[in-house]
Amino acid sequence: MTAGSSCARAFVALGANIGEPVKHLRAAVVDLAALPGTRVVARSSLYRSAPVGLLNQPDFINAVVAVDTLLAPLELLHQLLAIEARHGRVRSIPNAPRTLDLDLLLHGNAVLHGSELTLPHPRLHQRAFVLRPLLEIDAGLVLPGLGPARDHLPSVADQDISLFEPL
Repeated sequence: MTAGSSCARAFVALGANIGEPVKHLRAAVVDLAALPGTRVVARSSLYRSAPVGLLNQPDFINAVVAVDTLLAPLELLHQLLAIEARHGRVRSIPNAPRTLDLDLLLHGNAVLHGSELTLPHPRLHQRAFVLRPLLEIDAGLVLPGLGPARDHLPSVADQDISLFEPL
């Protein structure tokens, strides 16, 4: 990144439950760090969580990574989709098992409602597997339009999630 360039703090959720999930998540962090104008600045621990929606599948391994990036939100989203594809992600039905899932949660204070991208991610405050790792790396985070992230923890307290290991 160059001096004087305007960068945004973005948060990316990582998840996987088939193949070698931990290996895919760790490799995805390396891929994120290699993106142009992007630097990984924080990473959560890995968490194990029960699947949501389609329940008859293996547990997920999840994490959240913070990056400082010069990439615009849609540009970053397209890079995330390319990383997923390189890791063998196949999009079949919603909530299907996957080798890698990368969700752009936040991009600075951007609020977007586009056909390709909604920011903040529309369900981030409803999922323990996103909130817990997100708050691990930024305990005071305020979600645009939703308030302090920590205020949403009570509503996800019944979701099955456990600390797994360092990322």
